[in-house]
Amino acid sequence: MDTTTALFYVFSAVLLLAGLRVITARNTVHATLYLVLAFFSAACVWMLLEAEFLAIVLVLVYVGAVMVLFLFVVMMLDIRSDQFREGFWKNVPLAAMVGVVIALELAFVLMRGFQPTQAPALDAKAQAMGNTRLLGIELYSHYLYPLQIAGVLLLVAIVAAIALTLRRRKDARYIDPAVQVRVKAADRLRVVKIAPVVEAPAAKEGGAS
Repeated sequence: MDTTTALFYVFSAVLLLAGLRVITARNTVHATLYLVLAFFSAACVWMLLEAEFLAIVLVLVYVGAVMVLFLFVVMMLDIRSDQFREGFWKNVPLAAMVGVVIALELAFVLMRGFQPTQAPALDAKAQAMGNTRLLGIELYSHYLYPLQIAGVLLLVAIVAAIALTLRRRKDARYIDPAVQVRVKAADRLRVVKIAPVVEAPAAKEGGAS
């Protein structure tokens, strides 16, 4: 067994253990940290398989953005997940059976894709480019239209999220910064002289007796 194979088994074992702890950890923050560990382990496995681009994207997108945001949200909300996990082990046999059925169905459908085929030989120029550059050439040459469609769908999703966030709500109070900047002291503060309502008592003649 060489070093690459040994590292593959080590990272795979860590990935399986972290994935198991994600669904069995009682603390939500701990489950999120185990998920981050699972993503890092999967990225290491992809690096061993010479898929550098996928490994970097997994670390940057999922670990660097999505999981960090999810971790901050969980820590800020302080979700009490103990009551949601009551009766968890009672449903484990049914969940395991459903998982086995799904795995068998996927294996049956994708069995042809699992069969090893002879990869096309690459010339010296293609080998010198690297996987990332070859993947970019493949995407922007043969899959340009699907890539543009995916970009348009993501743009529509971003616009929809912004539109939902900026909608006017009747129960929310907000301040327009432009109005605040144009405010002058004379518009907010005005001194008004008001005559007294009760007259002051008149002084007695001759002074006090």
